[in-house]
Amino acid sequence: MRLEVSIKKKLVNFELQCEFTTEDEIFALLGASGCGKSMTLECMAGIETPDRGFIRFGNTVLFDSEKKINVRPQERHIGYLFQNYALFTNMTVAENIAFTVKGTKAEKKCLADKYIERFSLNGLENSYPDKLSGGQQQRTAFARMLASNAQILLLDEPFSALDEYLKWQMELDLRKELAQYNGSALFVSHNRGEVYRLCSRIAVMNQGRIEAIKMKDSLFRSPDTLMATILSGCKNISTARRVSAHTIYAEEWQMELQTEDIVPPDLTYVGIRAHNIHAVFSTEENAFEFTVHEVIEDIFAFNVIIRRSHSDGKTLYWIVEKKTWERLCMQKKVYLTLPKESLIMVKR
Repeated sequence: MRLEVSIKKKLVNFELQCEFTTEDEIFALLGASGCGKSMTLECMAGIETPDRGFIRFGNTVLFDSEKKINVRPQERHIGYLFQNYALFTNMTVAENIAFTVKGTKAEKKCLADKYIERFSLNGLENSYPDKLSGGQQQRTAFARMLASNAQILLLDEPFSALDEYLKWQMELDLRKELAQYNGSALFVSHNRGEVYRLCSRIAVMNQGRIEAIKMKDSLFRSPDTLMATILSGCKNISTARRVSAHTIYAEEWQMELQTEDIVPPDLTYVGIRAHNIHAVFSTEENAFEFTVHEVIEDIFAFNVIIRRSHSDGKTLYWIVEKKTWERLCMQKKVYLTLPKESLIMVKR
């Protein structure tokens, strides 16, 4: 069913003004910490009350400031997975899961047993949350959410408290569960990889406002706004101005660059991803001599900090495979190209 959200709420540092529509999909809110993502979910769940606006799900109005409608949280049929999981500390795993189930005591136990099996919590039924690992707590919280038969799922940074290996395992489990889910789910994160792997559309949020809503491929190919460019993982960004239809000047890098797409008249920034910079051995379009300032070895590549030679421009970040770097003999100066098809042009 169609979920429509249009709310405003005054916060300490800014006013939350969030508006989006989603329907039977995994929809992401991507933004930096403190930008209003979690507050949006809390307003949807009924934990917080917006100052103005509405929240509608299908033909049901969950909140409407003008009509004085504000449905109680327990009547909204929303499943909420909190960052810290918010398990009831005085309840066992089985009791936590059964808590959200409607029906007789026998029906509650039957469904709780089903989810205990489904989430590999066998043997932990009588354990309390403080005796569980982070992964076990997360599986219990997710089982509790699904057992409630919620029509909307709200997932607030569900992997933030997990180590890298466990995070990957939980992401695989969540991916499998979401693939079987027929309703709407909102996934909140500041991790671009998580939202790309799990979600179909992504809304970029900055200081309480949604700057862009795009299909994930489109967002990473053409972020449009400065914040979207940063959140999509682009580490090289310079202020820029239009020179001609296919030429720009990157002011902070001190480079004139040719572009594949037509340069918008209101261009303000240009970006390029670190892995899209390439070494060249002859003069090519958008090729310059760079001085190497620092080389940081990573597991599978080198992170190289470079600056255009004979300039005081801003440094760039270049990710280069180890074999390629070894072939360059760790030179102090290298010729690199910023391919025109890889340039990200940002208007605001």
